[in-house]
Amino acid sequence: MPRVKIARKSTVTDMTAMCDVAFLLLTFFIMTAKFKQEDPVPIAIPAYSKTVVLPEDHIATLTIGKDKVFFGVEGVNVRALMLDEVGKLYSTSFTPAEKKVFMTLPTFGLPISQLKQYLDLNDPDQMKKYPQPGIPTDSVSNQLFNWIREARKADLALNGAPMRVTIKCDSKEAYPTVGRVIAILQKQKLDRFSLVTATKTAAQ
Repeated sequence: MPRVKIARKSTVTDMTAMCDVAFLLLTFFIMTAKFKQEDPVPIAIPAYSKTVVLPEDHIATLTIGKDKVFFGVEGVNVRALMLDEVGKLYSTSFTPAEKKVFMTLPTFGLPISQLKQYLDLNDPDQMKKYPQPGIPTDSVSNQLFNWIREARKADLALNGAPMRVTIKCDSKEAYPTVGRVIAILQKQKLDRFSLVTATKTAAQ
């Protein structure tokens, strides 16, 4: 008997669904990614061989460079509540527009007396050019102590979790400024905090 020949058919795979999934994933990662914020002053962080990934929430960052201290907090609601409470301490009220601008700031380094003028600029280019002298940390006006304390209280009230504090310091920064910051943390019984470092290679 003659063999029955089965006609060969070319295999065609519909990739439409795969393309849709790929673009959905790409859109998701773009929308949820956190871009690296530019430091308020040039920071050459020290290198270290051990790597510990910091959490993205419940964290405050103290940036130290050129004898100046800057402060930043994650979470727009935490920033808003912190601003209100610090304003009460210094009898300073902020308008809704000023609060809206402050909630977008990743970090700032101004005394409370200059903060309203800075927020009223409401222009990224002008705000970048505005000279920030740093948050006062001396014994006469230790405003940094109040910012840290109110940030911790706000985060605990809103999120029910303790805030983690990190220090991002220039490797060539003189110790007195760093020492004042550490003393402020210890005064609030914050003996455990993180130091931001770069990855140390074998050549280093």
